[in-house]
Amino acid sequence: MRLKTPLIFSAVSFLLLVIVYSSDGSEKTGPDETYIQPPQVDSAFERVMSVVTHQRCMNCHPTDDFPRQSEDSHIHRFGVQRGPENHGLAALQCGSCHQEANNLSSGVPGAPHWGLAPRSMGWQGLDKFEIATAMLDRTKNGNRSLAEVEHHLTEDPLVLWVFEPGVNNEGMEREKPPLSKDEWVSAVKEWIASGAEIPVKE
Repeated sequence: MRLKTPLIFSAVSFLLLVIVYSSDGSEKTGPDETYIQPPQVDSAFERVMSVVTHQRCMNCHPTDDFPRQSEDSHIHRFGVQRGPENHGLAALQCGSCHQEANNLSSGVPGAPHWGLAPRSMGWQGLDKFEIATAMLDRTKNGNRSLAEVEHHLTEDPLVLWVFEPGVNNEGMEREKPPLSKDEWVSAVKEWIASGAEIPVKE
């Protein structure tokens, strides 16, 4: 018995559907089609921001005149304020308590040129995209080029203090950022080498 033409076409159409669609019903596409990949969770940008947004960094990047302390980022005790040069008021300079290194007896943290970031680099209330934008803005970051930003982030002893923050006044180790110093340096260099691209905010 001969198959009629409509029946042949139906069979061919069915076979084409089987080829074009996968077993789970998702559509297959040819090699010429382009996909937009989702943001990479472990990208260099995300790794850098995981440290920058940690309280060890954020405590010294206030938008007001008061440094923060500890894991809960409370306002610095003893009425400490920014001062005209970001190193405290005349009667209470940062260097009066914060020396060149951590004091493991008193729990007072220390590193060279201890002080607040300039007000232009205040990060309170900003998300990671806005913080990254400010970091690269020469009108806010001290007129630093990309190479100078990299140098600051990977070699400044005050920045690197966050990876060796010492102990608090109870002798308990301070919480460290989620990356080690080596991982941080690697992430910064990778991000800068890529042109310091900032993902589009979703």
